[in-house]
Amino acid sequence: MSINIDNEYNNYFIGDKEVRDLLTRGGERKLEGLPNQHIDLKNLEKRIEANKFVKDAEVSRGLDGNVHVQVKQTRPIARIIRTNQQDVYIDAAGNILPLSDRYTARVIPITKSALIKPSDKGFFQDSIGQSYLSLLEFIENDPFWKAQLAQMHIDGAGKVAFLPQVGEHTIEFGKPVRIEEKFRKLMILYKEVLPTMGWARYKRVNLEYEDQIICE
Repeated sequence: MSINIDNEYNNYFIGDKEVRDLLTRGGERKLEGLPNQHIDLKNLEKRIEANKFVKDAEVSRGLDGNVHVQVKQTRPIARIIRTNQQDVYIDAAGNILPLSDRYTARVIPITKSALIKPSDKGFFQDSIGQSYLSLLEFIENDPFWKAQLAQMHIDGAGKVAFLPQVGEHTIEFGKPVRIEEKFRKLMILYKEVLPTMGWARYKRVNLEYEDQIICE
């Protein structure tokens, strides 16, 4: 077997050994040496895709007679911190992913008010949750904000706040709307105000309102 795992986002949740175990059901069903007509390629794809860290799998026969496996991994974009339960990841579609003993993704951690329904019941997959996913994907795709934002909290009213890596302030983002506009305002603050006033000057930065930033 020839196995190729796509690590486009530098995720290493699954390796060659895990893929081989999925294909052979932990070594119980050997593939090497089997006649081609005895190998169900679609069934092998389903075995691999049963792993939550696999987004897509393609299994094919090569002209060399070997089985070729292409695996695309799921990409977590956040980690949900849960009280009295193990944390979980979510991907860009809002799917819940378990933690892995093999690899820890460097994604923003999220805490949520107890008034927000549990994430494993679809909070990030309903119409409201999609706006939060858009916010998380924006952060994940922007190297500066991915590095600067240390934690995200969603309160009972659905408003978002961030704790930064640098600075003593809380960023009050509000509802996940006008995402790019709010981050543009925050970048102006970071580039033009805080270097002069000092990074410890403000404890609260509010971005909720159009065309203004409130700093206290």
